[in-house]
Amino acid sequence: MSATGETRTRTYRVYRYKRGEPGWRFDVFDVPPVRTVLEALRWIQLHVDRTLAIRHSCLHASCGTCGMQVNGREVLACVTPVDDLGGTVTVEPLANIPVLTELVVDMAEFYARFPDEIASTRASEQLADGVPPEGIDAYERFEDCIECGLCLSACPVSATSDAYVGPAALAAAQRLLEEPRGVDTDRVLDWADAPFGAWRCHAAFECTAACPSNVRPAERIMALRGALAGRGGAA
Repeated sequence: MSATGETRTRTYRVYRYKRGEPGWRFDVFDVPPVRTVLEALRWIQLHVDRTLAIRHSCLHASCGTCGMQVNGREVLACVTPVDDLGGTVTVEPLANIPVLTELVVDMAEFYARFPDEIASTRASEQLADGVPPEGIDAYERFEDCIECGLCLSACPVSATSDAYVGPAALAAAQRLLEEPRGVDTDRVLDWADAPFGAWRCHAAFECTAACPSNVRPAERIMALRGALAGRGGAA
Protein backbone atom coordinates (compact mmCIF):
# COMPACT_ATOMS: atom_id res chain seq x y z
CA MET A 1 0.00 0.00 0.00
CA SER A 2 1.31 3.47 -0.86
CA ALA A 3 1.72 6.34 1.62
CA THR A 4 -1.77 7.62 0.75
CA GLY A 5 -3.38 4.21 1.15
CA GLU A 6 -3.74 3.47 -2.56
CA THR A 7 -3.80 -0.25 -3.37
CA ARG A 8 -3.88 -0.51 -7.16
CA THR A 9 -1.16 -2.10 -9.24
CA ARG A 10 0.43 0.16 -11.85
CA THR A 11 1.89 -0.60 -15.24
CA TYR A 12 5.39 0.71 -15.91
CA ARG A 13 6.76 1.09 -19.42
CA VAL A 14 10.52 1.10 -18.91
CA TYR A 15 13.12 2.04 -21.52
CA ARG A 16 15.56 -0.81 -22.19
CA TYR A 17 18.85 -0.67 -24.03
CA LYS A 18 22.03 -2.73 -23.74
CA ARG A 19 25.24 -2.07 -25.63
CA GLY A 20 25.63 -4.49 -28.48
CA GLU A 21 21.90 -4.92 -28.95
CA PRO A 22 20.37 -3.72 -32.24
CA GLY A 23 18.16 -1.03 -30.69
CA TRP A 24 16.07 0.07 -27.75
CA ARG A 25 12.60 -0.94 -26.61
CA PHE A 26 10.08 -0.53 -23.81
CA ASP A 27 9.43 -3.44 -21.47
CA VAL A 28 6.19 -3.50 -19.50
CA PHE A 29 5.97 -4.44 -15.82
CA ASP A 30 3.03 -4.56 -13.42
CA VAL A 31 4.20 -3.29 -10.03
CA PRO A 32 2.30 -3.48 -6.73
CA PRO A 33 1.69 -0.28 -4.73
CA VAL A 34 4.86 1.66 -3.86
CA ARG A 35 5.48 5.28 -2.89
CA THR A 36 7.96 6.53 -5.49
CA VAL A 37 9.14 5.80 -9.02
CA LEU A 38 12.53 4.70 -7.70
CA GLU A 39 10.86 2.20 -5.39
CA ALA A 40 8.97 0.81 -8.38
CA LEU A 41 12.17 0.41 -10.38
CA ARG A 42 13.91 -1.25 -7.44
CA TRP A 43 10.95 -3.62 -7.09
CA ILE A 44 11.35 -4.57 -10.75
CA GLN A 45 15.08 -5.17 -10.17
CA LEU A 46 14.54 -7.32 -7.10
CA HIS A 47 11.50 -9.31 -8.17
CA VAL A 48 11.33 -9.46 -11.97
CA ASP A 49 14.48 -8.47 -13.87
CA ARG A 50 17.82 -8.03 -12.12
CA THR A 51 19.42 -6.77 -15.34
CA LEU A 52 17.53 -3.46 -15.22
CA ALA A 53 20.17 -0.72 -14.87
CA ILE A 54 19.44 2.39 -12.81
CA ARG A 55 21.51 4.91 -10.82
CA HIS A 56 20.64 6.00 -7.29
CA SER A 57 22.31 6.78 -4.01
CA CYS A 58 20.96 9.17 -1.37
CA LEU A 59 17.19 8.51 -1.68
CA HIS A 60 16.34 12.09 -0.63
CA ALA A 61 17.07 14.37 -3.63
CA SER A 62 20.58 15.37 -2.59
CA CYS A 63 22.86 13.42 -4.93
CA GLY A 64 21.05 13.85 -8.25
CA THR A 65 21.96 10.38 -9.50
CA CYS A 66 18.40 9.14 -10.12
CA GLY A 67 17.47 11.78 -12.68
CA MET A 68 15.26 10.45 -15.47
CA GLN A 69 12.15 11.24 -17.50
CA VAL A 70 8.83 10.07 -16.11
CA ASN A 71 5.77 10.55 -18.31
CA GLY A 72 7.82 12.95 -20.39
CA ARG A 73 9.00 15.19 -17.53
CA GLU A 74 12.43 15.41 -15.91
CA VAL A 75 12.38 14.26 -12.28
CA LEU A 76 14.41 12.73 -9.49
CA ALA A 77 12.88 9.28 -9.19
CA CYS A 78 13.57 8.98 -5.46
CA VAL A 79 11.17 11.82 -4.58
CA THR A 80 8.60 11.41 -7.36
CA PRO A 81 5.40 9.95 -5.86
CA VAL A 82 3.48 7.57 -8.07
CA ASP A 83 -0.01 8.31 -6.76
CA ASP A 84 -0.63 11.14 -9.26
CA LEU A 85 1.01 9.52 -12.30
CA GLY A 86 -1.93 7.53 -13.60
CA GLY A 87 -2.32 3.83 -14.21
CA THR A 88 0.54 3.62 -16.72
CA VAL A 89 3.92 5.22 -16.01
CA THR A 90 6.51 5.65 -18.77
CA VAL A 91 10.12 5.80 -17.59
CA GLU A 92 12.97 6.90 -19.88
CA PRO A 93 16.56 8.11 -19.47
CA LEU A 94 17.39 11.80 -19.50
CA ALA A 95 17.49 13.41 -22.93
CA ASN A 96 20.41 15.26 -24.54
CA ILE A 97 22.99 13.13 -22.69
CA PRO A 98 24.35 9.89 -24.25
CA VAL A 99 22.77 6.74 -22.83
CA LEU A 100 25.22 4.18 -21.49
CA THR A 101 22.59 1.55 -20.77
CA GLU A 102 18.87 1.65 -19.98
CA LEU A 103 18.23 4.52 -17.52
CA VAL A 104 21.93 5.31 -16.99
CA VAL A 105 23.39 8.22 -18.95
CA ASP A 106 27.02 9.22 -19.46
CA MET A 107 27.47 12.04 -16.95
CA ALA A 108 31.06 12.54 -18.12
CA GLU A 109 29.50 14.22 -21.16
CA PHE A 110 27.54 16.49 -18.82
CA TYR A 111 30.60 17.53 -16.79
CA ALA A 112 32.67 18.10 -19.93
CA ARG A 113 30.44 21.08 -20.77
CA PHE A 114 31.50 23.06 -17.70
CA PRO A 115 34.22 25.71 -17.85
CA ASP A 116 37.61 24.53 -16.60
CA GLU A 117 37.38 26.88 -13.62
CA ILE A 118 34.55 24.86 -12.05
CA ALA A 119 36.04 22.59 -9.40
CA SER A 120 34.35 19.61 -7.76
CA THR A 121 34.69 21.33 -4.40
CA ARG A 122 36.11 24.67 -3.37
CA ALA A 123 37.52 25.74 -0.02
CA SER A 124 35.03 27.98 1.78
CA GLU A 125 35.98 31.15 3.55
CA GLN A 126 35.05 31.61 7.19
CA LEU A 127 35.07 34.46 9.67
CA ALA A 128 38.55 35.50 10.73
CA ASP A 129 37.92 34.31 14.29
CA GLY A 130 35.95 31.23 13.25
CA VAL A 131 37.25 27.82 14.28
CA PRO A 132 36.10 24.59 12.57
CA PRO A 133 34.74 21.85 14.83
CA GLU A 134 37.14 19.28 16.19
CA GLY A 135 38.21 16.81 13.53
CA ILE A 136 37.51 19.17 10.60
CA ASP A 137 40.51 20.92 9.09
CA ALA A 138 38.56 23.38 6.97
CA TYR A 139 35.07 24.09 5.73
CA GLU A 140 34.02 23.21 2.21
CA ARG A 141 31.06 24.85 0.49
CA PHE A 142 28.69 22.85 -1.67
CA GLU A 143 26.76 24.81 -4.28
CA ASP A 144 22.99 24.42 -4.62
CA CYS A 145 23.33 22.64 -7.98
CA ILE A 146 23.39 18.87 -7.46
CA GLU A 147 24.54 18.25 -11.06
CA CYS A 148 21.64 15.93 -11.80
CA GLY A 149 21.38 16.86 -15.50
CA LEU A 150 17.62 17.51 -15.42
CA CYS A 151 18.04 21.04 -16.77
CA LEU A 152 20.11 19.86 -19.72
CA SER A 153 17.55 17.17 -20.52
CA ALA A 154 14.68 19.67 -20.42
CA CYS A 155 16.48 22.29 -22.53
CA PRO A 156 15.00 22.62 -26.04
CA VAL A 157 18.21 24.17 -27.40
CA SER A 158 20.28 21.21 -26.18
CA ALA A 159 17.88 18.97 -28.08
CA THR A 160 18.98 20.60 -31.34
CA SER A 161 22.68 21.20 -30.65
CA ASP A 162 25.29 19.04 -28.96
CA ALA A 163 27.66 22.02 -29.01
CA TYR A 164 25.53 24.21 -26.70
CA VAL A 165 27.10 24.08 -23.24
CA GLY A 166 23.71 24.05 -21.54
CA PRO A 167 22.03 25.62 -18.54
CA ALA A 168 23.92 23.91 -15.71
CA ALA A 169 27.32 24.97 -17.04
CA LEU A 170 26.17 28.53 -17.68
CA ALA A 171 24.57 28.81 -14.25
CA ALA A 172 27.83 27.60 -12.70
CA ALA A 173 29.73 30.24 -14.67
CA GLN A 174 27.44 32.96 -13.36
CA ARG A 175 28.08 31.74 -9.79
CA LEU A 176 31.79 32.21 -10.43
CA LEU A 177 31.13 35.85 -11.28
CA GLU A 178 29.25 36.28 -7.99
CA GLU A 179 31.95 34.58 -5.95
CA PRO A 180 35.14 34.21 -8.02
CA ARG A 181 37.57 33.19 -5.23
CA GLY A 182 40.60 33.97 -7.34
CA VAL A 183 39.16 32.79 -10.66
CA ASP A 184 39.90 34.92 -13.73
CA THR A 185 36.39 36.25 -14.41
CA ASP A 186 37.42 37.63 -17.80
CA ARG A 187 38.27 34.08 -18.86
CA VAL A 188 34.87 32.90 -17.63
CA LEU A 189 33.12 35.67 -19.56
CA ASP A 190 35.09 34.81 -22.69
CA TRP A 191 33.93 31.20 -22.32
CA ALA A 192 30.30 32.28 -21.85
CA ASP A 193 30.51 34.69 -24.82
CA ALA A 194 31.43 31.92 -27.28
CA PRO A 195 28.94 31.03 -30.06
CA PHE A 196 27.43 28.14 -28.11
CA GLY A 197 27.43 29.89 -24.76
CA ALA A 198 24.99 32.26 -23.04
CA TRP A 199 23.66 33.88 -26.21
CA ARG A 200 22.53 30.51 -27.60
CA CYS A 201 19.86 30.18 -24.89
CA HIS A 202 16.32 30.82 -26.18
CA ALA A 203 14.96 31.72 -22.72
CA ALA A 204 12.38 28.93 -22.68
CA PHE A 205 12.87 28.60 -18.89
CA GLU A 206 12.31 24.82 -19.10
CA CYS A 207 15.58 24.37 -17.21
CA THR A 208 14.31 26.37 -14.24
CA ALA A 209 11.05 24.42 -14.24
CA ALA A 210 12.97 21.12 -14.15
CA CYS A 211 15.56 22.08 -11.53
CA PRO A 212 14.94 20.24 -8.22
CA SER A 213 17.28 22.48 -6.21
CA ASN A 214 15.95 25.97 -6.93
CA VAL A 215 19.13 26.99 -8.75
CA ARG A 216 17.00 28.88 -11.32
CA PRO A 217 19.46 28.35 -14.20
CA ALA A 218 17.48 30.39 -16.72
CA GLU A 219 17.58 33.44 -14.47
CA ARG A 220 21.31 32.94 -13.96
CA ILE A 221 21.84 32.80 -17.72
CA MET A 222 19.99 36.10 -18.05
CA ALA A 223 22.26 37.58 -15.36
CA LEU A 224 25.27 36.21 -17.23
CA ARG A 225 24.05 37.90 -20.40
CA GLY A 226 23.76 41.13 -18.46
CA ALA A 227 27.39 40.82 -17.38
CA LEU A 228 28.44 40.16 -20.97
CA ALA A 229 26.44 43.11 -22.27
CA GLY A 230 28.01 45.29 -19.59
CA ARG A 231 31.46 44.58 -20.96
CA GLY A 232 30.41 44.77 -24.63
CA GLY A 233 29.56 41.12 -25.44
CA ALA A 234 27.36 40.64 -28.49
CA ALA A 235 24.72 38.11 -29.41
